[in-house]
Amino acid sequence: MISRIEQDHSRFREIIRGKIRQNLRKYISRGDMVAPKGQGTVAIPMPQINIPRFVHGDNSGQGVGQGDGEPCDPVGGSGKDGPGGAGKAGEQEGGKSLEVEVTLEELAQIMGEELGLPNIQPKGTHSLETRKDRYVGLRNTGPESLRNFKATYKRALRRQVAMGSYDPARPVIVPIREDRRYRSWRTDPRPQTNAVIIYMMDVSGSMGDEQKEIVRIESFWIDTWLRSQYKGLESRYIIHDATARVVERDVFFRTRESGGTMISSAYKLCAELIDAEFSPEQWNIYAFHFSDGDNWSVDDTATCIQLVKQQLLPKCNQFGYGQVESPYGSGQFIKDLRSAFAKNIALVTSEIKSKDDIMDSIREFLKGGR
Repeated sequence: MISRIEQDHSRFREIIRGKIRQNLRKYISRGDMVAPKGQGTVAIPMPQINIPRFVHGDNSGQGVGQGDGEPCDPVGGSGKDGPGGAGKAGEQEGGKSLEVEVTLEELAQIMGEELGLPNIQPKGTHSLETRKDRYVGLRNTGPESLRNFKATYKRALRRQVAMGSYDPARPVIVPIREDRRYRSWRTDPRPQTNAVIIYMMDVSGSMGDEQKEIVRIESFWIDTWLRSQYKGLESRYIIHDATARVVERDVFFRTRESGGTMISSAYKLCAELIDAEFSPEQWNIYAFHFSDGDNWSVDDTATCIQLVKQQLLPKCNQFGYGQVESPYGSGQFIKDLRSAFAKNIALVTSEIKSKDDIMDSIREFLKGGR
């Protein structure tokens, strides 16, 4: 029975995975699917699936081929005498959709399969060491919370059969103290590769609510994928206009500011943050910057290019720049970056014109598997 239930559950999960794949682009572009920080699942809306079945009832002589009428008469009446369908409140049930909870780990796997994302090869040979407890066998003593009921039952059954006290007509198995078996464990050291994502976003006057929403959605899905690749993942958030500062996640997505734009201020702060907290020898570092491509001056753009070339790229697995289309931004910055780093695969750029482009942008950022 348990095996049948597991098989049915597995089939159901495969149906859910197929539905998610079919509508992945729609789900990714929806801001309401972004899970709150610390929550390990998201709710996926699914059309309710009704199982076909025969329903028997009393047709009272009203079935097809019964009762009065002539050939070609509509079944169930002409429809002219029935009540109209407009202007009145109904009392029948409407269509319903079912929300299915999916873990972020499973969602990341589906997204990786659909986008064709390769697994990431961690940079360098250094790793942090953690300790992991795992169950390796059975023993005669232990806490009751670790008692193995199946092993205890089998031990008691063998004892009663050997002693001749087992009655097949009344198969009652009563374990005694010597029959009890408990799971035993061993603590193993395990290497754990850590990673940090540093998000930078332009919050100057030209970045509106729509542009920030795109950044929020895309950063959530980037987070989801990278967390499936690394056991330890930290996130840091930098906002900038003419100056830059490190903020909490909620502030990053809700800040409303105005003023000019000096992108170099964010890049300088990012480099300082890496030097202070994240050694490239022990951390896999990812930096993502989102802007509308408008910078204060040509001189500041030159400063940015020098910072990326000398400070950021040597320390990061990958530097990603996403340019969100804005009616107020010039869009020049992405052209300057592409011109300066045309042959450097560690710097990836992406243009995001609307929410429909988020999925393609994620693929561009993560397809290298760096």
